[in-house]
Amino acid sequence: MSHIRVGIDIGGTFTDVVLTDDENVHVAKVLTTPDDPAEGALVGFRKILALGGIRARDVGVVTHATTLVANALVERSGARVGLITTAGFSDTLELAREKRFDLYDLFLEIPSPLVPPDRCRGVSERTDADGNILSEVDLEEVLSAAAELRAQGAQSIAINFLHAPMNPMNEEVAEAALRKRYPEMWISRSSGISPEIGEYERCSTVAANAYVQPLVDRYMEKLSGGMRKIGFGGRFSIMLSTGGFTGVESVRRAPIRVVESGPAGGALAAAQVARSCGKDRAIGFDMGGTTAKICLIREGEPDTANSFEVSRTSRFQKGSGLPILVPSVDLVEIGAGGGSIAHVNRMGLAQVGPGSAGSNPGPACYGLGGTEPTVTDANLLLGYLNPDYFLGGEMPLSVQEAEKALEGLARELSVTIENAAWGVHELVSEQMASAAKVHIAEKGADPRRFSLIATGGAGPAHACHMARKLHVRRVVFPPSVGVASTVGLLMARSRSDAVRAYVSDVDEIDWKRAHRLLGEMEAQALSEIMAPEEKGKGWERAITADMRYRGQSDTVAVPLPNEVGGLPGEEAGMKKFFEDAYLLKFGRKMEGVPVEVAAWRITLMGPKVDNVFGGLFFMEERETFSKGVRRMFDDVRREFVEGEVYDRYALPVGDLFSGPAVIEERESTIVIPGDAVFVKDKSGNIRATLEG
Repeated sequence: MSHIRVGIDIGGTFTDVVLTDDENVHVAKVLTTPDDPAEGALVGFRKILALGGIRARDVGVVTHATTLVANALVERSGARVGLITTAGFSDTLELAREKRFDLYDLFLEIPSPLVPPDRCRGVSERTDADGNILSEVDLEEVLSAAAELRAQGAQSIAINFLHAPMNPMNEEVAEAALRKRYPEMWISRSSGISPEIGEYERCSTVAANAYVQPLVDRYMEKLSGGMRKIGFGGRFSIMLSTGGFTGVESVRRAPIRVVESGPAGGALAAAQVARSCGKDRAIGFDMGGTTAKICLIREGEPDTANSFEVSRTSRFQKGSGLPILVPSVDLVEIGAGGGSIAHVNRMGLAQVGPGSAGSNPGPACYGLGGTEPTVTDANLLLGYLNPDYFLGGEMPLSVQEAEKALEGLARELSVTIENAAWGVHELVSEQMASAAKVHIAEKGADPRRFSLIATGGAGPAHACHMARKLHVRRVVFPPSVGVASTVGLLMARSRSDAVRAYVSDVDEIDWKRAHRLLGEMEAQALSEIMAPEEKGKGWERAITADMRYRGQSDTVAVPLPNEVGGLPGEEAGMKKFFEDAYLLKFGRKMEGVPVEVAAWRITLMGPKVDNVFGGLFFMEERETFSKGVRRMFDDVRREFVEGEVYDRYALPVGDLFSGPAVIEERESTIVIPGDAVFVKDKSGNIRATLEG
């Protein structure tokens, strides 16, 4: 296979493309085409081939990340779904958890289910909690229910039977009958998507999968077909929410596993930069044109979780979103990006986001028809952006249009245009810092012990300001920081995860059953990875168990040795692993309470990939690294000052510089405040230290 690799990351505003042949790295940015994201991706692919002077057929691997699934869930733009479930349980999605996530909010907004009650049907079947089939599924009822749902316009069917994780037979029989009768419909069964305990959560997950499956299926066909027409015949892989990658067919079957596909690339990039800098604890901060993502990196790897929520009605309130039971990088994502629109809310206060100008029409300064004030417009007026060097000069910005857009906001707030611009910058930075504080506190971490790794087109302009709010002193900006998420795609590993529910006290585990489940999971994971014939040297296997004290509902993911269950007295070891994990998460452990396992998990990961960031660092022969001075707002003095402007590519390695300053590169601009110093290291990273 060719050693040439391409990463394509579709964001809300820009589609980023990176190509590497292990010696050279080429970078391209094109505007995202929101009505047809595949078109923008194909435009970017053609552009990067032209930049590298490479033919499509010479590319060995293309790894792609997309926000298509997440956007469809947030915007409610998926397919019409019908739900078939066990008789008596057709109201599972409507009842949800039967509790309020905020007891004192009189105007509480509950997330609406993806499948309304009139498209939910119950059928005769029953499996008990131990997996014994008490009543086989009535296929006539299943087919009749599907006919009714189809008549109501359902394009996709979700199947969720009671206790299916313990024995999926009834679901499998129902799925086979539906596929035979209605081959044109999309079918999702819960035991094939998320075989986990938690009736509502599992039902929500399979409903979400059915909701986005038609959209993703058509998108994948268009994108992969378009690339084949160009001449690409290599391996086309898709980034999973976990930060690994899988094949197109796996994504077509279970698209919900890529819901956090885009943000995962940024987390991988931040983790790689943290490792290369010798930092085992870092905060990954990725801010693009539409959203900002924050994740914790510990021991050189991003935190992961086995469940999360999407489409929250209350930004920081757990329980206010739709639960999804699939593995993912554990991060917080908010509607704060360069395209976020600033406005005055009904309380008369300034507000930024969550609405975004995106790429169409985009911020006012793009000159593409946008008229509302955005974060990018504010940053331009604050002197942080060079109107003649945006995207390396490919896309000139209009200061006049930015002023016109901010003028209305300034008038409503009774302030000057410049004060309005600073208010927008300050407000969006505060929103991101607040989200980061909540996330870090929930993870039991102290941000003062972490460094901040900034990535994204907009992130470097806000990173130092946000770091100060978090009491973080060290900020790192990797090479080609504006497309770092896409670089992260090129460092992803082939990965597959499998889970099986098996509830038992640790002292009563049937190890024969546990080993049988582990064997089934490994076979499943192996069948889903991109290239099973390549499994061998460099591959890794990880086993974890979801454990808890008896009587608890929430679990803790506990890493286990690969030979688990093979030694006498294994139960005591498992208890010790659990207590250590529980103590780390909650700061205490309970004495005299039995410990139980709720589920077993296995992960297969392919060989590690070389660090691509090293290839992005290069020097350009220029007489000077200084580009002069520019009037810019210094957030330390809270006034406009004359700040130095530097060319990142020509900056000498090892020399110490001080702010206020901006450092320009083609895809992004780094803003250094007046109380900071910075240095370019031998890997090309810009390392800033806040002295205040």
